[in-house]
Amino acid sequence: MGLRARIAAAAGDPELRRLGAGLVAVLRIDGAGDDILLRLDDGAVVFEGRAAPDIVLSAADADWARLLTLPPPPRFQAFTALAIANPAFTLTGDPIVIARARAVIERLFELVVLSPAAPAPAVARRMSQIEGRYHRVVLPEGAAELYVESAGSGRPILFLHTAGADSRQFHGQLADVALAAEWRLVAPDMPFHGRSMPPDGWQGEPYRLSGARYLGWCAAIIEQVIGEKAIVAGGSMGAALALLLAAERPDLVAGVIAIEPPFRSKGRRNPYQHHVGVHAGLHNAAFVRGLMSPTSPIDSRRRAAWIYSQGAPEIYAGDLAFYSDEFDGAEVAPRIDAARTPVSLLCGTYDYSATPEDGAKLAALIPGADLCVMEGLGHFPMCEHADLFRPHLLAALAHVGGPR
Repeated sequence: MGLRARIAAAAGDPELRRLGAGLVAVLRIDGAGDDILLRLDDGAVVFEGRAAPDIVLSAADADWARLLTLPPPPRFQAFTALAIANPAFTLTGDPIVIARARAVIERLFELVVLSPAAPAPAVARRMSQIEGRYHRVVLPEGAAELYVESAGSGRPILFLHTAGADSRQFHGQLADVALAAEWRLVAPDMPFHGRSMPPDGWQGEPYRLSGARYLGWCAAIIEQVIGEKAIVAGGSMGAALALLLAAERPDLVAGVIAIEPPFRSKGRRNPYQHHVGVHAGLHNAAFVRGLMSPTSPIDSRRRAAWIYSQGAPEIYAGDLAFYSDEFDGAEVAPRIDAARTPVSLLCGTYDYSATPEDGAKLAALIPGADLCVMEGLGHFPMCEHADLFRPHLLAALAHVGGPR
């Protein structure tokens, strides 16, 4: 089935109606055998004849053919991947129009490349074993009421969520019956995120996360909530902080599992993640939706993106000030002693923000670190396909020490 036929089959998708309310734009797709002109009108996708395009996406026929492979290769799996991470494609148009249309176009391409889900053994999970409560934690900048979810007992694992998200990303692990039988699983919503409020005394000023600020938060959580050294398993931004903890505060860290760790992830911040002319809930959820694998279950991918539709203004962009602008693996990694603090690096093949190549660069600078490239997983493996991620997590736990 060619691209035109796949778009026609996808055009009636009900989710497009929800994502495209109020949108009017014309998208032209060049080089896919024939030029395709689409009118995006209040969630409807209609083939046009001669309308002037607002957005143009171009590539050679051979590259469009690669996108139509099921599953497509990495960096061909999503509109945002094509736009910012695939040099074979050229995107032109008014940036604010592209930002407003991103949710609809991302979903449209998600349907075009939709592939059978990668098989994995089913895992016994029980959501009712997860307990959530507020902890008053004294941070370097003042006290804050932090919402923390936990399950199980044993040696503690501190799960750190990605930029702009919250602890719901780790429900697949916290609800895992066998995992909770051996481990104390702890997942906080960081200040400003999810169900945690800003620290006392915040005056509403612009939010910017720095390594020093984030380090202070995590040290306070380990000392005041967990109460002992913990294995730190962080995703993306949380992976960067896990590595920073191992470098700066090895006294608090029993081991590090860096899930999708960056080396230098420049360019992840853009003006439309926090802009009065763009619906951040639509834009930011779509911006991360493209980072996932086309073979992860679509319901799980939708839920992973859903978290991003609920973030407070500027928090995602402010987190990227640390993750994308500040963090430098070339500076942090050489300061980690993996003989003292074991390190496992888990990298999904479909992740174009923190790539397997990034993981290899980090591993080369951390003698003794274990590198695992996870075939068929993207930037959010813990929630986009928790079952497929599970054996990689268990292997990483075995590497960093195992339960006591």
